Amino acid sequence: MGDILALGLTHYPPLSGRDEQMAGLLRRMLTMPRLPEHLKDPKSWPEEMRQQWANDEGLAAAARHRADLVGWMDRSREALDAFKPDFVLMWGDDQYENFREDIIPPFAISAHEEFNFSPPADNVWGEDPTKKIRIAGAPKIAKELTTSLIEEGFDVAYSYKPLHHPLGHAFYNAVNYLDYGREKGFPYPLIPFAINCYGRRVIAQRGGSPNFDHELSDDELDPPAPTPKRLFDLGAATARILKKSPYRVALIASSGWSHAFLTMKNHYLYPDVPADRKMYEALVKGDWDTWRNLTGKEVEDAGQQEILNWSCLVGAMSELNQPPVEHGFVGTWIFNSSKVFAIAPPKTGDGASAAQKDLATA
Repeated sequence: MGDILALGLTHYPPLSGRDEQMAGLLRRMLTMPRLPEHLKDPKSWPEEMRQQWANDEGLAAAARHRADLVGWMDRSREALDAFKPDFVLMWGDDQYENFREDIIPPFAISAHEEFNFSPPADNVWGEDPTKKIRIAGAPKIAKELTTSLIEEGFDVAYSYKPLHHPLGHAFYNAVNYLDYGREKGFPYPLIPFAINCYGRRVIAQRGGSPNFDHELSDDELDPPAPTPKRLFDLGAATARILKKSPYRVALIASSGWSHAFLTMKNHYLYPDVPADRKMYEALVKGDWDTWRNLTGKEVEDAGQQEILNWSCLVGAMSELNQPPVEHGFVGTWIFNSSKVFAIAPPKTGDGASAAQKDLATA
């Protein structure tokens, strides 16, 4: 029987950049002609947003935000290293990177021998953006998992080599951030499990921020993403299959939650923090029904497209009866997206794993 560690974390791109760049998207929003005039004045913003913006346009808040995120990434890495997985399976969104106009699968497993990528340009580590980083894959296990999921009724796409992009940023950012101090590398074989989180906007806005001067019509939008229920059940099936395997597996969801540039009702200025808080509280309580019953319409209304990666992870937690024992909500109104972290170690026969006991006494 396999053991499974469940982790939830972020792949927030500005975390690889500098503090003065972190509020760049908000600054761009404020220049958009279609933004209502009163919203260009910080006095009209929610109180917490004004506090974070302060009189330095968020510079001090950026340093605090980075410290919170890095602290949680380091804690997640500690849990990962203590668990010593045979491999890592990571759910992440593909934002018009590997999958484009030629094919958009609802979800897809990469059964690749290895993954090669480079650090982002102008990164906080001062690394050469032409440097090549290699991460081992686990193709045999990926094929076994794909076979089992298909036999359970999930028609999972799969690949043996990249299509348009070596590895989407949901995956390589998470790998980078799990070694934020650049001291450990990433020795664990990786199975990327891509989810079409962006659904109706994956091609229409090329997986990124929209043209804020033009709101897309229904005719211009794409077909929707898989439903939260379907992805919850996919995550549960994945956990069920891997629990029967001989492997020690780390299941990771990599994403932010609501995004300002996806939240139309807020004029793309700030994320839907209350909606994120609601789902976070359900996660902490082990309220799996709230997660499984979430609708695609609710996801789009809240700009929570990327939370669909977590639908898979929460489905796995539900199947394993393994709620998080450590968790954190790193909210923001000015840095595009809320971030959530969760650590759920496996249980043993006496109801608690050694890792859980260690956490309790830490």
